[in-house]
Amino acid sequence: MKRVTFGSLVLMFVPLAVGAQQTATPSTNPVSDAVRRVVATESKNIIAGAEEMPPDKYDFRPTPQQNTFAHLVVHMIGANYFMCSALGGTPMPKADQPKDSDPKDMLTSTLKASFDFCTQSLANVDDSKLGEQVPFFGGRNIPRGSLMITFALDYGDHYAQEAAYLRAAGLVPPTAQRRSGQ
Repeated sequence: MKRVTFGSLVLMFVPLAVGAQQTATPSTNPVSDAVRRVVATESKNIIAGAEEMPPDKYDFRPTPQQNTFAHLVVHMIGANYFMCSALGGTPMPKADQPKDSDPKDMLTSTLKASFDFCTQSLANVDDSKLGEQVPFFGGRNIPRGSLMITFALDYGDHYAQEAAYLRAAGLVPPTAQRRSGQ
């Protein structure tokens, strides 16, 4: 009975939410704004996933052929710095490259710093230069708009990998955990 009531409430309020969106002032930078929203949302999920994994399981790998969880975190840090630098035209900070063998607290703080860098680098990006060529992997250049799409998709892939590692280690990923009061 509760599910029917909750479902009825959702169906009743969805049109109101959609209507509110339609009356809001349209963004002059819808692509850049969307990427900033992705960073804000996914940074919380990815950081929470890195914090969820116990320190003694950072060397965990679901199968012998797979990378360790620590390697995934190091990869996410590098991807954040590289792609946000290219998107924002901001030089990457000069710092030591994290290693898979670094302790959890160091890796999670560096992961947080990489998301802070992304937030700062993307703060002034707008849609007027989506066609401009920016650096990409392999020493080639691609349009900024293409990198924005790749960047947003990469977060989905990274979090999916992180969630799979957590589940394989017997843990529940942050987005699958019940919120208080549910």
